[in-house]
Amino acid sequence: MPSKEPPRRRVPGPARPRPAAPGRPAPRPAQARRPAPRPPARARTIRLGSPKPRLRLVSLGLTLVMLVFVVRLLQVQAVDASAYAAKAEKHRYQEYTLSADRGEITDRSGVALAASVDAYDITADPKLFTPEESKVRDAPEQAAALLAPILGKEPADLAKKLRTPKSRYTLLARKQTPQVWNQIKDLKKVYEQKAKPANGGNGVGLLGGILSEPVTKRVYPNGELAAGILGYVNAEGRGAGGVESMLDTDLAGKDGKIRFAQSGGRRVPTAGSQGTPAVPGSDIELTIDRDIQWAAQQAITDQVRKSKADRGYVVVQDTRTGEVLAMANAPGFDPNDLSQANATAMGNAALQDAYEPGSTSKVMSMAAVLEEGAATAGTRVTVPNRLHRGDRLFSDDIDHITWYLTLNGVLARSSNIGTILATGQLGENQAEANRVLYNYLRKFGVGSPTGLRFPGETPGILAKPEDWSTSQQYTIPFGQGLSLSAMQATSVYQAIANGGVRIEPTLVRGTKGPDGRFTPAPAPKESRVVSEKTAKTLAQMLESVVDDEDGTGSKAAIPGYRVAGKTGTANRVDPELGVYKGYTASFAGFAPADEPRIAVYCAIQNPTKGSYFGGQICGPIYKKVMEFALKTLHVAPTGSEPARLPTTFKPTP
Repeated sequence: MPSKEPPRRRVPGPARPRPAAPGRPAPRPAQARRPAPRPPARARTIRLGSPKPRLRLVSLGLTLVMLVFVVRLLQVQAVDASAYAAKAEKHRYQEYTLSADRGEITDRSGVALAASVDAYDITADPKLFTPEESKVRDAPEQAAALLAPILGKEPADLAKKLRTPKSRYTLLARKQTPQVWNQIKDLKKVYEQKAKPANGGNGVGLLGGILSEPVTKRVYPNGELAAGILGYVNAEGRGAGGVESMLDTDLAGKDGKIRFAQSGGRRVPTAGSQGTPAVPGSDIELTIDRDIQWAAQQAITDQVRKSKADRGYVVVQDTRTGEVLAMANAPGFDPNDLSQANATAMGNAALQDAYEPGSTSKVMSMAAVLEEGAATAGTRVTVPNRLHRGDRLFSDDIDHITWYLTLNGVLARSSNIGTILATGQLGENQAEANRVLYNYLRKFGVGSPTGLRFPGETPGILAKPEDWSTSQQYTIPFGQGLSLSAMQATSVYQAIANGGVRIEPTLVRGTKGPDGRFTPAPAPKESRVVSEKTAKTLAQMLESVVDDEDGTGSKAAIPGYRVAGKTGTANRVDPELGVYKGYTASFAGFAPADEPRIAVYCAIQNPTKGSYFGGQICGPIYKKVMEFALKTLHVAPTGSEPARLPTTFKPTP
């Protein structure tokens, strides 16, 4: 059966306009119906998830953070507690060094030769000189102009130091006197008054950034006097020359320490403090007599200048004790102002220069001849004008006819030829004579340190006899071919004056500790060089040098006193060229000759104006210094007459 289709439903379309009837107007089309407005859509509701996972995550994070804190706390409080406590202690407590006061150096009477006084390092805070802080565009230049005359500095140098704003500290001048700091403080007050806000300022002042640090300064009240002995201290306050260096440990003392709590850079007064106090250095008392030192220094300085010499030295020694009463050098230096000192003059040349002494050394040759019994003071010596020995032809300082001299006359006239002939009798052959002479030179201290233990001291130069050249065998007896210092030369005459007993020279009498107790220096070593009889004979022979008409040392005579002495004029080795050039003039001796008390030695290196003979230029210095020393020590003339040993003899026809 055929299926029936469902009836189709007609969908009405838009109405078609009907045609207007004839004669009637066409109707107006109906307006289209507007669709009805849709109702507003409902807002969609967002449903949140469960908060529990988020809370769990936050809790876990907080737990981990707390765990880190707990672990760190355990580390700080338990594991590393001691280490952190130590760090905290270090930053909480400050430790400072308390500088010990340096001891004084005095002469034998307690007169200060070196002392320490209060001083100030002048510093600055450059930041306070910037335009922002000072409110002055050229504050460094203005401040430098004010400070330069007071500090003795160049304004440009000071301004440069003040114009370093990245730094909070700069040193303007070291170790200024309290008077200098007081001048600066007065200026600061003036500019602080101008800078008060009431006066339109910034309240700081132009010099508000100038500060000071208290320090100590080493001063030498007598300037150049005894500078070669005293030495000097360096910028750190440590001994750098002379006694200052030699006894630095005793002088410096021992620094102390102080430890206290601080907060914010300030000391906490209620926290107390602990530490060890500084121990002041010991005072050193020298054997030097300031007055005799002054006389020696004046005399040698004047003569070095008159002779236009390179340098000179004078040494004064007590013959009975070995104490050095004076040791003067020229030129010298002022340890108060090392910036003006000549580097070559900053040592102690009397101990540090080694040179060939010349005829003042002949006294050792004569001592050997007398002690060995090879001759007596009256032994006759025929001295020709020339003497051929080895590879050389020897002469005296002047041409002469044949001299007929006693051994005493050989010393009085300072004959080189006569000395060669006399020392040749010390052995059966020249080699043996050399060994004997060498032993006596060593006994007198040549080639060995004096015992002073002075910094830079020379032991002198004395080769062993087997190393003497052909010419040295004959020149060493009259003082050429060996070298010594002025102190060693003085010690030779001290030994003769002391009855043949050499006493090691001393510069220090003792020390006075912080408790005020004086401790004498150890007694110096003594050694016998020649017998008392030989020493007495030598003293009488040395008198002939000064008071005999044949003697070369008449300019050293002192009215009322018996004077023993010996002149010396040696060919000088130029220390720069290493060849003989110029002369060394010298004079050595002691007084009173019959009861010796003082030995004096003088030497002048390379005199270029006037005489270069020792008797002419060093004899007068010896006289001045010896005369002054005898009066200072109240040594009276003995009143006895000199022996006046013969110097010549008449040959038999």
